[in-house]
Amino acid sequence: MQQNQEKERNDSKEIDEQRWQAVCNRDQAWDGIFVFAVCTTGVYCHPSCISRRANRENVSFHDTSSQAQAVGYRACKRCKPNQVEFLSHSKAIAQACRAIELAEEKLDLARLAASVGLSPGHFQRVFKAQVSLSPKQYAMALRKQGFRGELKSSRNVTQTIYEAGYDSPSRAYTDNTTPGLMPSKHKKGAQGETIRYAHRKTSLGSILIGATDRGICLVEFVEQEEVLGILEKNFPSAELQEAEEDWQEWISEVVAQIDDPHRRQSNEMILPLDIRGTVFQEKVWRALTEILSGETASYTQLAQSLGQSKAVRAVARACASNRLAILIPCHRVICRSGDLAGYKWGIKRKQKLLEQEKDRR
Repeated sequence: MQQNQEKERNDSKEIDEQRWQAVCNRDQAWDGIFVFAVCTTGVYCHPSCISRRANRENVSFHDTSSQAQAVGYRACKRCKPNQVEFLSHSKAIAQACRAIELAEEKLDLARLAASVGLSPGHFQRVFKAQVSLSPKQYAMALRKQGFRGELKSSRNVTQTIYEAGYDSPSRAYTDNTTPGLMPSKHKKGAQGETIRYAHRKTSLGSILIGATDRGICLVEFVEQEEVLGILEKNFPSAELQEAEEDWQEWISEVVAQIDDPHRRQSNEMILPLDIRGTVFQEKVWRALTEILSGETASYTQLAQSLGQSKAVRAVARACASNRLAILIPCHRVICRSGDLAGYKWGIKRKQKLLEQEKDRR
């Protein structure tokens, strides 16, 4: 274990040195892969920013703008790193994703990187920055998605495991690349899983909160009489229990983030989320969390940020499938015309949310 920790420290130092060299060279190829922040100015920038170079001891590195903002830094007004994320290699990464999706066997990282003209190490960092998963994790997530779909119609679970590309049944049951249920539970409609729930009043209406041991899995605006129906619809075979005292911290934080736009923006407490969806839905939901409080994006812009400009309708469907109101801020997505369009929990509520966030910028 000590050797592993030492290796991780050395790897981290090596990555930081590469990033510092990118900053010194104002290398545009690294824009969108990380940002650097300067503690003496309180500002974070793209690596290519033409501002005066800071002293190395005052510089820290962050994978995304959101991470830099979460620890108190503000965006540089010159290079505007909060407005353009992950654009430098979006075409290459989209091409790599398609290659992984179409591959009939596992792809070697070096070969995959070479196919899009990047070195393996650089490709790995860019891919994870844009997709939020490593290439290997993305391939495993695709495999799991197909596996779960086949499970519902298959009588032979073992055969389905091998057909999905797993080396053994144990790999299928321990594959936790993305949140979700074990294969046996999925086959039985989540039988045996426990969902704790609570119904609370907020300034925007009554909400139902559901949670597993992994995190918050449901936030819906519903009235008291609708609670059991919504839970049974989403988790038909799970055991449902009212949340007790040891779950109150999570529940109270959900209510606080709904009631206070400033709290949503400052992320005073990062709630664990048990996100359940297809690979594409989860990509969209992660992208939604990158839209800052007080700002909006169109469905077209969101699709373009994912490197899939033609998937506007699919992006809209993914937003409509969101089961974590406010925590995954689908209310920040609007039509290209500026109209608010639909919102699962009501246009008036969406308008109020956006007005609150704009007022607290």
